[in-house]
Amino acid sequence: MKKFCFLFSQLFLLVTAAWAQSGKSPDFPDGTKIPAWFSDTSKIDIKSLGKQFIITEHGVSRDSNKVQTVAIQRVIDRANEQGGGVIVIPKGTFLSGALFFKPKTHLYIDQGAVLKGSDKIADYPIMPSRMEGQNLDYFPALVNAYGVNGFTISGKGIIDGNGLNYWMAFWQRRKENPNCTNLEVSRPRLVFIWKSNDVQVQDVTLRNSGFWTSHYYQCNNIKILNVRITAPHEPVKAPSTDAIDLDVCNNVLVKGCYLAVNDDAIALKGGKGPYADKDPGNGANTNIIIEDTHFGFCHAALTCGSEAIHNKNVVMRNCHIENAMRVLWLKMRPDTPQKYEFISVENVDGNAYSLIYVKPWKQFFDLKGRKDVPLSYSDHISLKNIKLKCEVFFDVSPGEYDKLSEFSFENLEITASNAAYDKSMVKGFSLTNVKVNNKVIQ
Repeated sequence: MKKFCFLFSQLFLLVTAAWAQSGKSPDFPDGTKIPAWFSDTSKIDIKSLGKQFIITEHGVSRDSNKVQTVAIQRVIDRANEQGGGVIVIPKGTFLSGALFFKPKTHLYIDQGAVLKGSDKIADYPIMPSRMEGQNLDYFPALVNAYGVNGFTISGKGIIDGNGLNYWMAFWQRRKENPNCTNLEVSRPRLVFIWKSNDVQVQDVTLRNSGFWTSHYYQCNNIKILNVRITAPHEPVKAPSTDAIDLDVCNNVLVKGCYLAVNDDAIALKGGKGPYADKDPGNGANTNIIIEDTHFGFCHAALTCGSEAIHNKNVVMRNCHIENAMRVLWLKMRPDTPQKYEFISVENVDGNAYSLIYVKPWKQFFDLKGRKDVPLSYSDHISLKNIKLKCEVFFDVSPGEYDKLSEFSFENLEITASNAAYDKSMVKGFSLTNVKVNNKVIQ
């Protein structure tokens, strides 16, 4: 028994050393162990998904100008009726409105294949949904999975939201009313997965979404591997095309992806409003790891909010930032009780406008008659091993109801046009080996 314990302890030390050498801690920021699940990045093999239903062999034509929602949905329903299988989109372009995957069905986009969304909102019938931290009737996405445990999207093809007309309509509305909300213009998402566990999305390209690109709500155990997500920021800006929105999700791995959109790359949602913490449809995001990912243009690489009540144990590591407005953005809503805790950004390099941005988020906020303003907290925020060129080093100015504490910066090498910082903004702020413009700051 003693020999076994000794061997086990030696193995533990070896594993811990390997994690350290790879720039990966074996623990979440709160000190709990990262489960082995996060280390398994094996890809789903289409052969393991059951019978293949190639859509062109089941009544779907190769006419790229014809909207074939009904015909494609019929293939999905047939697969479900026959005990499950994988719906294969073969080489070519196939136009569709909202599709709904059923239990034991999967989606495979072959190389050279494009599943393209209709740009007519009538092809996305309004139904119970979730948007911007609230449950409401809204338009579904192009690809939907409600209660489909084990759902997978794979293949090296493309899911294209065909979003140009939606973007143009949004900017026209914004011209008419600069204060219009995001929901005023009817736009579909590209992927929406709700109440589904053990989800894996791999290898595909998601592009040109009309609204949020991929939205996961009330899901557990999600892996997003080697996925490319893009939407333009010029010449026409694709508004509110967040790459990945995690909304009340637990255990999420985002690895080896490329994300470049005209909004937040990864946004942690979960609810909004003065009583958001009492709504059973809202909740926390916990145990999120983002690693080995490349960020192109985006409003922020990692964002907490603007509709979020609790985010805990979030790690972004071993990533390259190419052109983000912000690396870490903590959106503090004056109308929502929030807690962002144990968030770590480490082993990151590249270029951004600002490294960290923490300010009140006042767009569309509403206290709904509540007299006392709810407090919001951000604590145990860690930035470590970062080499970055930016305009603004420390863009932090919390509101009177925002409480910041226990921030730690370690091993930072920053080149910044604005090198100012104010430690008084944070209660318990440690700086260890932090260089800004080649000067050590304390």
